[in-house]
Amino acid sequence: MTNKEKYIKFCEKESIPIFSQYWWLDTVCDQNNWDVLLYEKGGKIIASMPYYITKKSIFTYLGMPKLTQTMGPYITYPKEQKYYKRLSWEKEIMSYFIGNLPEFDYFAQNFNHKIKNYLPFYWQGFKQTTRYTYVIENTTDINMIWNNLTSDTRKKIKKAEKNLKIIETDNIDKYFSMVKMSFDRQHLPTPYSLEFFNKLNKECSSHKSRKIYLAIDEQEQIHVAIYIVWDKNSVYLLSSGGNPKLRNSGAKNLLVWHALKFASEQKLSFDFEGSMMENIEIYNRSFGAVQKAFFTITKTNSKILKIKNLVKEIQL
Repeated sequence: MTNKEKYIKFCEKESIPIFSQYWWLDTVCDQNNWDVLLYEKGGKIIASMPYYITKKSIFTYLGMPKLTQTMGPYITYPKEQKYYKRLSWEKEIMSYFIGNLPEFDYFAQNFNHKIKNYLPFYWQGFKQTTRYTYVIENTTDINMIWNNLTSDTRKKIKKAEKNLKIIETDNIDKYFSMVKMSFDRQHLPTPYSLEFFNKLNKECSSHKSRKIYLAIDEQEQIHVAIYIVWDKNSVYLLSSGGNPKLRNSGAKNLLVWHALKFASEQKLSFDFEGSMMENIEIYNRSFGAVQKAFFTITKTNSKILKIKNLVKEIQL
């Protein structure tokens, strides 16, 4: 059995986040551009670490695929393991992963926010940048979530409820047109193609792990669209887009509230897939979500890339 074949069974058994699921990686990386390290004891898989391989010119990159929030190690722990033993356990597993990564010129991965310890990577010359997402861990009491919203967010939701209706759709073209509008407004290229997103959507749909919501008015105009995905633990606000001419209708607030109610029904946490941009951080916080730090782990092995990076820093 190959590592990938073993990993499929591991994914089916464990609560692997959706962004590290084998079928997700097959889709966003293409089947031949990713692999996985497995740490085994006594014929049993204890931990996993998938990685995505790309080539740019003469350089080999181990990086993050599009629309993929996190990767990094997934570790199982013995029951009632003491804290000092937990750290030793993590060191043992992470050291194995570091030592068995394929040769690379540049490495960059976002680790899941549940990984709190990156010291084994630091000791091996990797660097760390702290980033943030925003999460509502307990969604079971929807009334409590409503009370935790800012008053302004509640007002926007109530206003939108009077003028808009929510529909669930499978029409990926309508959804993608909203995403493109949002990037066009910012004079930015859409970071993924319709073909790429359609491929991912088909896989998410076949695994019953996605919903597309639209907020529309009486004239059937789409104000905002959001795309959510989920795994055994959490719902994720994967992406969204809207008509810039209709931005003040409160439509996104209404759709996110609708998605939160879905998470509550499924008894799953809700991850806003946070951003380091100030305006997005304020928006996520307005829903009562809690800040969660996660690590971006990097390492540059290529001397040429090191020089390029140094030149960039000097120019800044």
